[in-house]
Parts: sequence; C-alpha cells; structure tokens
Amino acid sequence: MGNLITKTTELAMSVTLAYIGKGDTVVDATCGSGQDTLALSRAVGETGKVYGFDIQKKALLLTEARLHSHGCSNVHLLMKSFAEMGDHVPEESAAAVVFNLGYLPGGDHSITTTADETLRGLECALKAIRRGGIVTVVLYDGHEAGAAEKQRVIEWAEGLDSKRYHAAFVSLINQANNPPEILWVTKK
Repeated sequence: MGNLITKTTELAMSVTLAYIGKGDTVVDATCGSGQDTLALSRAVGETGKVYGFDIQKKALLLTEARLHSHGCSNVHLLMKSFAEMGDHVPEESAAAVVFNLGYLPGGDHSITTTADETLRGLECALKAIRRGGIVTVVLYDGHEAGAAEKQRVIEWAEGLDSKRYHAAFVSLINQANNPPEILWVTKK
C-alpha cells in the first residue's frame, strides 16, 4: 500500500472504500479519467451499481475506455452535472459519493467545478447517502476558482448539523504547491 499520506487521492479512496460493500450503490460525482469510477466499480462488484457524472464528453470517454479495459459493466455514466444527482440517484440509497474537484487533468483548465455548483452537488450527495454512508471530497486550491471553492465547501461542512453528520478535514500542512485536501462527511 505504501505511504498513503503522500498520495491524497489514494488516502481519500482508501477511507471511502471502508464504507462500501459488494452489492452497494455508489456515486462518482466527477468521473474525470475514471480512476475513482473503476475503484468504486470493483468495490461494489457485479451486483452493485455505480452512477458516474461528468459534464465533459472527453471525461466520460476516458472513463468508459478505462472501465471497458477492466471488464466493468456495473456503471451508469451520465453527461450531467453532479448538481443533478438527485434526478438520478434515489435518496438514501448510496453507500458513498465521491467528488474530485477542480478540472480534468490534461483537459481544458477553463472548465472547472465552481463553488455554487459544488454546494448544490454536496446537498444532493447528503440526500443520496444512506445512514452510515460517506461523502468524500478532494479539494484543490492551487487555482483561483479552487481556492474560493474550498473556502465555501469548508464553511458549508462546518455548518452541518452535528446531530446528523460527522465532518473531517485533512490537509498536508507542511507541503508546498497546494497539495489536495480531503473532506469527509458521514451521515449518522
């Protein structure tokens, strides 16, 4: 496994996977290149279901190719914003919802997640997860939109009802170049 603390996205996924079992329903809110989608697909197995969202056709094509090369057929890909999750994922049905914010690596950096859209998506995610489920958010504040988005997301998490949710934030505080940070929210 190696030193997970040096690989933020792997750390985020390793915690998320602890909440997922075979046959579960999960959501990749930002498919990107499909790495998280593949990990989620494997975790839920053939009897599980993955909803994968992205607004970019390129991201969905990359994800589809990755899934196909690994023989995964339990993923329903949607070229839609994660803010539309509530139209597709039944309430309290998901074990986990994963967000990897920012922009598609190798893609058009002018297309990024935004604070307002992300907050709408996070509200949908809270409705989608079941009791004992988790929302995982990997945040990148190394670009202007990401810094504003991170601030709003953290403020949102701090305001969650502590009787209904647990929220934890992880930051690599001694690293240069704005490494990704992680927010986890679980539903009690």
